[in-house]
Amino acid sequence: MYKTSEIIAEYGITESRLKEYIIQQNIPIVNEEEISKKYFQTILSFIENTEDRIEKRLEKAEATFKYNSDNNKVSIYQDDAISFLKKLPSNSVDVIATDPAYSGMNDKLKLGKGRIVGKYADKGKENGKWFGEFEDSEENYNEFLSECKRVLKKSTGHIYIMFDSYSLLSLGNVVRNHFDVKNLITWDKVNIGMGHYFRRRHEYVIFATNGNTRKIRNRKFPDVWRFKRIHSSKYPTQKPVEVFQAMIHASSEEGYTVCDPFLGSASSAIASIKNKCNFIGCDISDKSIEMSSSRISEYLNSGKDNLQTKSMAVDDKIFWE
Repeated sequence: MYKTSEIIAEYGITESRLKEYIIQQNIPIVNEEEISKKYFQTILSFIENTEDRIEKRLEKAEATFKYNSDNNKVSIYQDDAISFLKKLPSNSVDVIATDPAYSGMNDKLKLGKGRIVGKYADKGKENGKWFGEFEDSEENYNEFLSECKRVLKKSTGHIYIMFDSYSLLSLGNVVRNHFDVKNLITWDKVNIGMGHYFRRRHEYVIFATNGNTRKIRNRKFPDVWRFKRIHSSKYPTQKPVEVFQAMIHASSEEGYTVCDPFLGSASSAIASIKNKCNFIGCDISDKSIEMSSSRISEYLNSGKDNLQTKSMAVDDKIFWE
């Protein structure tokens, strides 16, 4: 049995809206506020299609950037990823597309100290080239994934999580404990990168669903994506918008809500706007919030991307076109 008070608290729907729907649908109430599992599924479908639940839940949290129009609602917040996800109502997000700032590979492998890499010991410091990262212990990662699962809608929820080779080996298997993994996608960066042994030219993306059978947009999408990495990026680990466009275009419809709890340079936000999706994201970094707010604002006002001035696609025709 489900108590109406618990439904209101967890799913972020108002008491008046819930009571109105229960009366309209003649849903039987037991012991004044309890609903059976059978009828709860009907209520859950109604809740998933109720607008403004996220906005109302986050009314007390101050958005660092907020934009509303007929085509897009965009909000970003400065917060820790897990703390932010805990503030969102259950079953409120259609797609999560994110690139966590993993600490594992950098902590455990011996890194160089050249002018590009900088000193890893200076991470998070004002003049350091590395930013503070998500401490990706298995315990922390399980909590992060549990919150992702909770906020993703049961009926539509798709999730894309980016991995480097080390984090894929150490944490990739944990994703299976929370989601139905469907694909392991390789992002081919085309140009060779750094590496103390074999030099890196790729990263990975795990694609999974939240227990539903919703398909991606079409069958034109391969599991190898060839987009050049961004050289001399203004933000560390900046990803091409096209990488996130591939995720979001495959799994979204107009008006869907996309969430990125590791906002970084806001490439996911730009991709969401291009796909006419609503977007909500967060990052703990001052630099991320400052650059993301400027980038999103500029793109919404002028259509120009001040952090990526050209397409990173290799092929003349991108596979989703």
